[in-house]
Amino acid sequence: MLKKILKTGLIGGVILFIASYGSLFIGVQIFPNLFVEYINPVFNSGGIDRFAFFYAHPFILSVALAWFWERFKSMFEGHFLWRGLEFGCIYALVALLPVMWITYSAWDVTMGMVGSWLLYGFFQSVIAGIYFAKVNP
Repeated sequence: MLKKILKTGLIGGVILFIASYGSLFIGVQIFPNLFVEYINPVFNSGGIDRFAFFYAHPFILSVALAWFWERFKSMFEGHFLWRGLEFGCIYALVALLPVMWITYSAWDVTMGMVGSWLLYGFFQSVIAGIYFAKVNP
């Protein structure tokens, strides 16, 4: 089962990598003022080694979501698109919303930025959920 989770998670990571960075590229084009906020010193990690963590994010997220899917997939019913959407909603409500709440309350970031992170995470989890529901019903 671990091998199945890792394989599904890593392939999902490739899909998320492409979808995530594609959506970020489009987001910068559509909402440039929002992305100007990233010039804030709070986002300056000060080292090139942090880029590896940044680019590994879709893979780490996808493997974690693959485990979650394997554990709870029997609770999702219907068409694979519906199952993926429901999966993304549950992840967003259980994990993302509380994290974004504490992030907004603790950091000097705008509601728009936190809201975009919430939507971005929701987008990622729905994409992963649709993939998992299709290949691992």
